[in-house]
Amino acid sequence: MATTTTAVYTVEGMSCGHCVDSVTREVGAVAGVSGVQVDLGAKKVTVTGEGAVDDAAVRAAIDEAGYEVRD
Repeated sequence: MATTTTAVYTVEGMSCGHCVDSVTREVGAVAGVSGVQVDLGAKKVTVTGEGAVDDAAVRAAIDEAGYEVRD
């Protein structure tokens, strides 16, 4: 059985429900992602997955949604 992993990203530019929907949809389509939770106030996106989730793919999905990951 795969271990559940969690990664948290700080994302700039999100400000509304549409932003949440866009990020959730794009990141949720990444292979291995089982959950996406967006906290607008904290500018955080929490990604859960079964086993290792490709960090570069998650970052690319956030970029595709029109937002920027802050390191």
